[in-house]
Amino acid sequence: MPHAVILPLLLLAVFTVCHGCLPDPASAYRFTGIVCRLTYPAAVVLNEKTTKVIEAAFQHARYPSMKGEKSLLFIGKVVYGLENLEIHNLSIGQSAFELRPGEGVAMEISNVSAIFKGTIQYGYGSWLVDIAHSVDFEVESQIDLGINPKLYCGDGKVAADTSDCYLNFHKLHLHLQGDKEPNWLKKLFTDFITFTVKLVVKGQICKEINKVANILADFIQDTAENFLSDGDIIVDISITAPPTITANYIESYHKGLTNYKNTSTVISDSVYHPDQLTENRMLYFWVSDQVFNPMLSAAHHDGRFQLNIFGTELLCQMCTWFSVMCISVLEVELTRLLDKQGTNLFDISNPEVLPRDGFVVIQMDFGFPHHLLVEFLKKTMQ
Repeated sequence: MPHAVILPLLLLAVFTVCHGCLPDPASAYRFTGIVCRLTYPAAVVLNEKTTKVIEAAFQHARYPSMKGEKSLLFIGKVVYGLENLEIHNLSIGQSAFELRPGEGVAMEISNVSAIFKGTIQYGYGSWLVDIAHSVDFEVESQIDLGINPKLYCGDGKVAADTSDCYLNFHKLHLHLQGDKEPNWLKKLFTDFITFTVKLVVKGQICKEINKVANILADFIQDTAENFLSDGDIIVDISITAPPTITANYIESYHKGLTNYKNTSTVISDSVYHPDQLTENRMLYFWVSDQVFNPMLSAAHHDGRFQLNIFGTELLCQMCTWFSVMCISVLEVELTRLLDKQGTNLFDISNPEVLPRDGFVVIQMDFGFPHHLLVEFLKKTMQ
């Protein structure tokens, strides 16, 4: 799960709790208040610094003990078991990823090298002998890893199915402690350990990748909810449909319902269409006026800003510039709120707020949010 594996995991940042996902995004547009589009250049940035996450997946995996036996001429039955398998000297090679339209994210990670250490317990005997031994061993390995996660809407959120996971072993070199065991025994152990390492490591690493994906999804979901929560004002960003994947971007669809003091808004006639967003910037947020207006109202009732207009002669003018003014006020308020929640730690560049007829587009570029990675690793290793 080296560099590229973090990509689908971090993309889950935009995929939070879901109630009643519609199977087709187009059918969910009218119920969608917020759309997030992450373009290919952003995916490249998210793919740049994932070594620590990959190391966490490999090193956090738990490898079970394995047993076997074999009957040999003149020796009798040989019983052996592999115990205390651990990974050491892990290094990550190169990685590549591809956004596959309508499918998912394809990842190829090459030259993952590691040393697996453990202990072989064995006993062999016949009517003449009955002897038990143990010997420590090391296995040098070089592995290519491939994962083709599928993103889907299930169990109340967008989930990642990582079952299409495979490991190719290009090198497995066994070293027994002291290398003084009989050649036939080393050959037997080589076959057994080679088979066992391939079986156990593949199963546990792929299992750990899925586990890390779930931990990261929950971590980012909690972080996103904290960003949009302040006092009694909460924005429900549950998704309305599974994400759309093209060769150039991944797009997610969210309700964007404002909850304020036990009252909630409803959106049923949103005007979103994919043509309203471009692919020139790294990250886009499309926000319906039906999201902004209730947020402004809740902020006003909560005493966060006051708007006093006197005289009926200003009413007509207000109709023409009210939406632009609201965007300016809300931009300041959202900036204050998100800075309070920690988004000022992100390396955001050239953000733009573009008012449109019935919606607002927020577009920006960004750098890798390293502090989130550090917090996630702390949570993962607990």
